[in-house]
Amino acid sequence: MPEHLLGLSTEAIGIWIAALLTLAIYSFLYKDNPVYKLAEHLFVGISAGYGVGITYQQVVVDLIYKPIFRPAAVNELRPDYLVIIPTILGVLMFLRFSRRHGWLARWPICLVMGYGAGAGIPALVQNMLEHTRYTMLPLVPYNTETQAFQWAAGLSGLIMVIAVVTTLCYFYFSKQHTGAFGRAGRLGIYFLMIAFGAGFGNTVMARISLLIGRMQFMFYEWWPLVTGLFHRG
Repeated sequence: MPEHLLGLSTEAIGIWIAALLTLAIYSFLYKDNPVYKLAEHLFVGISAGYGVGITYQQVVVDLIYKPIFRPAAVNELRPDYLVIIPTILGVLMFLRFSRRHGWLARWPICLVMGYGAGAGIPALVQNMLEHTRYTMLPLVPYNTETQAFQWAAGLSGLIMVIAVVTTLCYFYFSKQHTGAFGRAGRLGIYFLMIAFGAGFGNTVMARISLLIGRMQFMFYEWWPLVTGLFHRG
């Protein structure tokens, strides 16, 4: 690939394209417009094309073609014909586009759903047990090295136990939420709102970090190219 094109370096051309597409996406802040739609369609189309290319290389070539026709490329001595079975199941998925043979696509779908449930439930139970374990730790842990109780950690553990118990009270609908039980459930709502707020705040911070990265690109990589054009003039 040439290093220069139309008197500009290929790196500078890439920076200009990225900057203009960034501005095109941010133009939606003003209103919906054809420039934004063009950038949006480019993003979706390029992402889809890139995904298809990656899938073809990592699935069709690496998992189907090489194990059968080039076993040495995957450190095998002989062809692995068992790959044909999942390949056939994968091809059956495309029969969803056929009105006559679409029912055959149910077999691989059922297999995927069954495997997903079988593999996901143990992981979910393990995650639940791990959360349960943290509610069974000593409220005031004792540090054997310093020979002292960790009161700050104990306060944190006490708050966590109260949050778990009151939140469970809120979601327990077999008993009327009145009296002390009702007050515990209302306290659980506050803990839920704190958890949701923290999760939402982390999401917003992640998006803000993306915005900061894009602004740094615009100011430190693209803007010097813009000012360089004026200096040349």
